[in-house]
Amino acid sequence: MPATQETRLLTHAGAMQMLAAAIGRAEEIGQPQCIVIVDASGELLAEVRMTGAKFLSRKSARAKALTAASIGAATTNIPEDVRPAIAAATDGVVTGLPGGLPIRIDGVLLGGIGVGSGTGEQDIAVAEAALSAVGAEV
Repeated sequence: MPATQETRLLTHAGAMQMLAAAIGRAEEIGQPQCIVIVDASGELLAEVRMTGAKFLSRKSARAKALTAASIGAATTNIPEDVRPAIAAATDGVVTGLPGGLPIRIDGVLLGGIGVGSGTGEQDIAVAEAALSAVGAEV
């Protein structure tokens, strides 16, 4: 195995493009959202709580973003039967709630986005709009 490897990362400019697209979609559907974007190591890149979004949804949006970045898949891929145990084991950091999607471009996992404050379908739609803004796989 080589001692180093080349990596790609989501820039702050890309995170801001995603945030703008997510906000735009949330406004279109009339559902204020909490939106969190993290890089592949779980570090926060961008976050907003839109006016009118539920303040506690910031916590679930962050958990969704971290989960998606960690598992490289949608949060809904966490099996139903292990969701309570895994949430308890991680102090709520890992969640199976809908609205968390990985940020993957050209097959490379660059991070995760988490959206919360609407229905699961609304949260996913807003996250997908953000992914599309940077050409990420939806």
